[in-house]
Amino acid sequence: MAVPKSKQPRKQRRWLYKTAKLHERHKLLHATLSKDLRKKYGKRAIRVRRGDKVKIMRGQFAGHEGRVLEVDMKRCRITVDGATVTKSDGTEVAVPIHPSNVMIIDLGEVDEVRKKILER
Repeated sequence: MAVPKSKQPRKQRRWLYKTAKLHERHKLLHATLSKDLRKKYGKRAIRVRRGDKVKIMRGQFAGHEGRVLEVDMKRCRITVDGATVTKSDGTEVAVPIHPSNVMIIDLGEVDEVRKKILER
């Protein structure tokens, strides 16, 4: 992955949010697999997709389990069913969560593309 060589946080953030290419963002959207899935597929982490069942491991919603509703490639965040906050006007808003803070418990739809990735 073409990570910037500079150690300056400013340049690290610029790369992350402005200049990271699409294939590099795919790598940033990986989450760890549960022990059962690790044993089954022989992989430690895999890219999160809509429909996967995840367990939130860190933050305000730690311990919460739910399906992935949306994957935001631009901001490198996912939204999980049930991980919401109530705004002052009473509306429920999904909280964006970084994929590194979740664990995939159950894979959603396993199509041909994902099957190839898992068998690599």
